[in-house]
Amino acid sequence: MKLIVGLGNPGEKYEKTRHNLGFLVVEKFLKDFETVKDTVWEDSKKFKSDIAQIEWQPKRGTLEKAILVKPRTYMNNSGLAVSLICSFYKIVPEDVWAIHDDIDLPLGALKIRLGGASAGHHGVESIMEYLSSDKFWRLRMGIGIRNARFAESRREKLKMKNEKLRAVDNYVLGEFRGNEKGKVKELVKRTSGAIEAALERGLEIAQNRFNTK
Repeated sequence: MKLIVGLGNPGEKYEKTRHNLGFLVVEKFLKDFETVKDTVWEDSKKFKSDIAQIEWQPKRGTLEKAILVKPRTYMNNSGLAVSLICSFYKIVPEDVWAIHDDIDLPLGALKIRLGGASAGHHGVESIMEYLSSDKFWRLRMGIGIRNARFAESRREKLKMKNEKLRAVDNYVLGEFRGNEKGKVKELVKRTSGAIEAALERGLEIAQNRFNTK
């Protein structure tokens, strides 16, 4: 079984923010996969998440079960929901796919990779902590950065002044501007397509096809 988790924050307040791209992607993927009447998310108190289970039959190969997840634990505690589901279904880290925004990538970019540092993304940090492993897949979606003043890598965040940290937080929790929405729509569509390709042929194939050069 694959655990495909979109990272974000629950609640209407956060719905359209940059930090909720992960939620938008798993919602888009389910809508593309299922008929409208079946695109229902279950509010699972047990897993502290909204979940939807699917079965993917590749054209070649065996049927793959997957659980789509939108944690309700808020971004900084995403790992709690992920670990609860992994423990129950016996899912290993390599079968966890975390879909999230990335401030270090330009708006519209997509990078798929296995493992590595969190680059300061608190949702990824939380998953690493709860799974005691970094060996899960990440689908990183670029949200850019507002201007050069705050363009330092989040890996250098400890060297930033407090006001710069607050500016980054305000940026990711802000909504996309009008001139960004076209790129965002295309990025969500592209990332949903990458999930489909990964289920069909594997994440390595999806990397080669969908990673931004």
